[in-house]
Amino acid sequence: MEDRLARALIVEDDAAIREAVALALRDDGYDVCAEADGAAALRAAARFRPDVAIVDVRLPPGPDGFVVARSLREASDLPVVFLTAADDLDARLAGFAIGADDYIVKPFSMSELLARLRAVLRRTGRLRAVVWQVGDLVVDEAARVVTRGGGPIELTPTEFELLAVFGRHRGRVLTKVELLSLVWGYDAYDPNLVEVHISALRAKLEARGERLIHTVRGAGYVLRP
Repeated sequence: MEDRLARALIVEDDAAIREAVALALRDDGYDVCAEADGAAALRAAARFRPDVAIVDVRLPPGPDGFVVARSLREASDLPVVFLTAADDLDARLAGFAIGADDYIVKPFSMSELLARLRAVLRRTGRLRAVVWQVGDLVVDEAARVVTRGGGPIELTPTEFELLAVFGRHRGRVLTKVELLSLVWGYDAYDPNLVEVHISALRAKLEARGERLIHTVRGAGYVLRP
């Protein structure tokens, strides 16, 4: 009872960044194709048919990021997010002039990248329906609908995002720092913020059944039956 969020094409010559972004996207529910240069990315796009492209501007010899983005958009009107160290005004203006949907400058926060990718996909109508289930809890992320035992559960936006993060990582223990980063976008804040929202979320879920969000002492929290 699950679909992938979207297909993402990554074009990045730095192997460490390429692998880190690919891992984070897969962990967040994306199908991913990652390439190190523009020519390989354009060939991959024809067979992979991505829903969004994350493109570095400065690529190895061959098509640069601007050429790649222009070619992708001309072929399929594909949403393009630049992820680059090219932070001067001319580069930004050039990126938006060819129709970039967003422009993120390195160094960057992975949680910010994930949030902005979702915003681009939602805005362009390419965010796929993602429905997952744990026990009798069913979550439709696209419709933002949560039911348990067939009845609806009303959550605040933050509670929903917290539950969605647990759902994308179900069965895996998440630390408070990871939850702060994935839900709120930063990793240096009062850990009590996590505890307060988990307590509120648990109360609503457990009003309809047994505990699903478990505390793993000394490690964090996990969603499982």
